[in-house]
Amino acid sequence: MKLNQISVFLENRPGALSAPCRILAEAGINIQTFALADTREFGILRLMVRDWQKAKEVLEKNGYVVKVTEVLALAVPDRPGGLAEVLEVIERANVNVEYTYAFTGKHKGQGLLVFRFSDPDAAVKALMAGKVNVLSAEEMANEVWK
Repeated sequence: MKLNQISVFLENRPGALSAPCRILAEAGINIQTFALADTREFGILRLMVRDWQKAKEVLEKNGYVVKVTEVLALAVPDRPGGLAEVLEVIERANVNVEYTYAFTGKHKGQGLLVFRFSDPDAAVKALMAGKVNVLSAEEMANEVWK
C-alpha cells in the first residue's frame, strides 16, 4: 500500500527545476506526478516515478540531495464532499496529514491524491477500515502508470 516518493532539494533560482527533470529524462525515467514547495532560498521537488531507486541513484550521481519518503495514493470520490469524507476517516484515527498533492490521472473515475501522513501504518489501517481505496504499487503500475 505504501509507495516511495523521492524528494529532491533544490536551490530557489532560475533553471533549478529543469535540471533534475532533464537528468531523469536522459535516464529514461518518466515523472508520473510531482509537486514543488519552496521557501525563499530552496525548494523541495517531490516526485513519483515507476523506478524510484534508479531515479534516486541518477540524481545523487549528479550531486542532488535525495530523500525517499513513504506516501499513500488514495482514490477519492470525484464529487463534492469526497475529500472531506476521506479526511474524516483520517481525523477519527488521529493521524496528521503532513502534505498532499493531486496526481495527474484518475483511477476508475475517482481523483487520485498523494498523501504523506505522520504515521503511514496507522493511516493505512484507518483508511482500510473506513473503506477508502488505498492503491498498491501494483495497482499504480498496472492501472495508473500504464
